Amino acid sequence: MGFVITVTAGLVTWIVLWAIGVKGWGGFLLAAAIILVGASVKILSGYLPGRRT
Repeated sequence: MGFVITVTAGLVTWIVLWAIGVKGWGGFLLAAAIILVGASVKILSGYLPGRRT
């Protein structure tokens, strides 16, 4: 569920930045970075001590 919220927040950020005049590519790169960080946290959280995934 947290990853879905992260993806949604990244895409909303991209649309808002694009709407206020930032180039589409720059907004997309920021959204992609947010999504990449969210995916990394999701994957790496399974390796924390005490987590059974």
